[in-house]
Amino acid sequence: MYPEEVVKPMKLELTSNGFVELSNDDDIKKLIDDDTSVIMVNSVCGCAAANARPGVIMSLNNDKTPKNLYTVFAGVDREATNSARELMFPFPPSSPCIALFKNGELVHMLERHHIEGREASLISENLKQAYNEYC
Repeated sequence: MYPEEVVKPMKLELTSNGFVELSNDDDIKKLIDDDTSVIMVNSVCGCAAANARPGVIMSLNNDKTPKNLYTVFAGVDREATNSARELMFPFPPSSPCIALFKNGELVHMLERHHIEGREASLISENLKQAYNEYC
């Protein structure tokens, strides 16, 4: 478990850009059942800071974007993170990761190995292509 003062700026990077932070179960399945939703599993790692968070934020500069933007923080929001990861099955737990859902169905997934070592602009373009197809 990470101290709140350490993760607060990492959470704020997403919430100040329209993401809703989920800190408990909050019946995440119901939240994504309607329309399109993205869930980012946030992390303290360097690839979240350099690649995932900037990439997902840049992806929102697109004609089509998900209606709902959610984030959970691995190692902090355990209940919400576990609930989100259950929806990402059959993909194994990874953080960071970014999942796109349409009407409750997982339609696109970026796992850590898709994020680590890749520039934020590449992650953004990958997500924009998914938004253009599913949103």
